[in-house]
Amino acid sequence: MSIASELRQRLTGAGVAAILCDPLAAYGQALLETNRRMNLTGAESAEELLPHLLDSLSIASYVRDSLVDVGSGGGLPAIPLAIATGVPVTMIESTAKKAAFLTEMLAALGLPGRVVAHRAETAGHDHELRGRFTTGTARAVSSAPAVVELLLPFLAPGGVAILQRGTVNDRERNALADAAPMLGGEVAQEIPLDGERRIILVRKLQATPDRFPRRIGVPEKRPLCL
Repeated sequence: MSIASELRQRLTGAGVAAILCDPLAAYGQALLETNRRMNLTGAESAEELLPHLLDSLSIASYVRDSLVDVGSGGGLPAIPLAIATGVPVTMIESTAKKAAFLTEMLAALGLPGRVVAHRAETAGHDHELRGRFTTGTARAVSSAPAVVELLLPFLAPGGVAILQRGTVNDRERNALADAAPMLGGEVAQEIPLDGERRIILVRKLQATPDRFPRRIGVPEKRPLCL
């Protein structure tokens, strides 16, 4: 059985809408095959990739109008979200080989969008990108304050950053609540999922001050309020 066939079967079994299974399976096969020569995902099989696809789809209901994804890597969650919602997606990925893969995937799947091959700290100051999006995602391992510093500059007022997080302790939660207003936003909602997983929604209220995001590497090394 091909990777795509196995993924299609597993997605169907997980209750994913039939119309989404074929493009998701095609993307998954390309991701796993390319992953053999380029580090795109920790998953090495259809079985291991399935939870990542489902995790990406779990936030589709929060996506609207236009999507920016920071640190896109192999395209999770951006490409599954583009497949599921049909919204145009802009993926910010600084590694040239990964950016090329993402560009190929958009073309192969006929998805509206583009790839920006720059660091988020640089792209966030580009007037063509800054304040242009209604939804932002970042499947990052950085602290929550670092993630919102990279995401909120891309969002228009009224837009929402969707943070998919694991364990969040009180220190990080409080730092996020204090950092968001500095960036023109506010923590709108925290939604518990299974285990320690959760979704945190940060709403953009007003323009982010020009000094954010700070220079390359600083948001991660010195997170706001943490």
